[in-house]
Amino acid sequence: MKPRKIKDNIYWMGYIDWDARLFDQLIPLPDGTSYNAYLVEGSEKTVLIDTVEPEFFGELEEQLENVTQLDYLVSLHAEQDHSGSIPKVLSKYPDAKLITTPKAKEILMDLLAISADSIITVVDGETLSLGDKTLEFIYTPWVHWPETMVAYLQEEKILFSCDLFGSHIATSDLFAVDEARVYEASKRYFSEVMMPFAKIIEKHLEKLTPYDIDIVAPSHGPIHRNPSFIINAHKDWVAGPLKNVVILPYVSMHHSTKKMVDYLASMLTEKGVRVELFNLSVTDIGKLAIALVDAATIVVGTPTVLYGPHPAVAYCTFLANMLRPRAQYLSIIGSYGWGGKTVETLAGMIPNLNVEIIDPVFAKGFPSEQDFQALDVLAEAIASKHQEQGFV
Repeated sequence: MKPRKIKDNIYWMGYIDWDARLFDQLIPLPDGTSYNAYLVEGSEKTVLIDTVEPEFFGELEEQLENVTQLDYLVSLHAEQDHSGSIPKVLSKYPDAKLITTPKAKEILMDLLAISADSIITVVDGETLSLGDKTLEFIYTPWVHWPETMVAYLQEEKILFSCDLFGSHIATSDLFAVDEARVYEASKRYFSEVMMPFAKIIEKHLEKLTPYDIDIVAPSHGPIHRNPSFIINAHKDWVAGPLKNVVILPYVSMHHSTKKMVDYLASMLTEKGVRVELFNLSVTDIGKLAIALVDAATIVVGTPTVLYGPHPAVAYCTFLANMLRPRAQYLSIIGSYGWGGKTVETLAGMIPNLNVEIIDPVFAKGFPSEQDFQALDVLAEAIASKHQEQGFV
């Protein structure tokens, strides 16, 4: 794909990966992704902001065909989907200087064996004149690595936001047109990548508030000409009210746990609580991550395998602990054959979650009438807590 004009002398470059289905060998990509780089031509200097995965450098190289002089290459983030082609770009433009944060300098030297002589570091708030255009560098550590920053093109009011405000979508749209589709993809991206750092990101959003932003140009997904749409969405995800929702990831081996899951979901629904079920044997883990962003309660359903939780449930619990959702309540339901320590094991796997544990319900074998009564009590407890908190 050829360079695409954003504004006069400002271009999108990069690669649209329609076929990608897994990011970092971990994150599902149902809609592919893009690797966005940006060329800014000033009256005196030219800068390229970020690059692409090394395997896609050929596409970027073709886009740079008519760029005879590159003065600066900015690395907003050292992860290889942004930085991987930096050595090749520097080889093509040996006089170009690489601009990044001091922390990123260390990481880039370690990951890509880039010479220290090629790197210029900038401090938070430092500016770079391109002649008639000025780039301001703004530190945003832990979005989602410790070295990250964003860049603000002052005269054009464009925020090159790196991973912040991004989305994994392969689309021919340069700008976000289908906002409903972009919203879900952005929330998925936030949940899988940014949610562990929500409190830090909240502070970064406050830091960006004084800036007059007309365009948000992220490193993945389409560009935003309606910046309030994506910025306000992130404000909601990091600090907005939790929802009157219970998410219920589960596995059932011989239908006992499934019977309990269905019964609890029915009781909660009758009490006005919305429930989202995730059968972990078939679910898209990204959909579960999206639901974790603003659900008030998590209930995990698992059978006992030998003496502990089902491996799929253990993986889900480990993932939730890493992602650190804002849920306030958690419980566990399930079944066992002769014994075990499923509840204790799962409870020990969530040290990062600041949740109140509501009494679990575990059935020996197929659930009895007494077990269903215990599920009634659990449903009432959850509904009451949601009502007390004013969740809607």
